[in-house]
Formats: sequence, C-alpha cells, structure tokens
Amino acid sequence: MKNLLTFVLFLFLMSSCALTSTTLIQPNQSFVLGDNEHGSFSVRLKNISPNKLELWKAPIDGGQHSPVNVESNETVKVKVPKNTALRIDNKNATEASVELLVKGDVGLSMGYKKN
Repeated sequence: MKNLLTFVLFLFLMSSCALTSTTLIQPNQSFVLGDNEHGSFSVRLKNISPNKLELWKAPIDGGQHSPVNVESNETVKVKVPKNTALRIDNKNATEASVELLVKGDVGLSMGYKKN
C-alpha cells in the first residue's frame, strides 16, 4: 500500500509540472506566456496553422531577443530563462493555432497583445 501511495504521489507531482494547451491567436495579435516573475521553463510548440509564426524571448524588464520562425506544421523546442516571457506573434490575416507543452515553472501569466 505504501508503494502505491508513493507511486500516485509521484504521478501527481510529475503531472503538476507540465501544462498542455491548444491555443488560438487572432490575426495580428501575440500570445504572451510568462510576462511575470517566474523560474525557467521550456516549451515544445507545434504550429498547426497554415502560416508562419514568430517566437521571441522577452525579458519582463523590457526588450526582446532570439527570434525563431516556426513554419506551418513545424515543431520547435524553446528554453526560456527565469523572468522572461515567450511571445508568439501571429502577423497573418488569419487565425493561428499552436499546440503547447510547457515544463518547468508553470506559474506563468498568459495573455494576448495586439501587434
């Protein structure tokens, strides 16, 4: 019984350290993940849209760097340092969709901004 309880607790902890989502981004908007104080995290992102998207790392104290273009149906993995947001830009005239798997610190703010 003790081993079963330990195993269930292990599964709970492992599942609480990851976040999965299919996220829609309206035309000419950005989805911003982690625009708050937090630890480091990583993201596996799959662009399930017909158009290219652009990713940026954006420190919460200002600026942006490390652009990544993500083509349609492409999957990328991005490591994001503490106190840095990941911005996903949809500069297209049509809605975009991404599948996200976030690991690490998942106490992240999430929101949208107009481009």
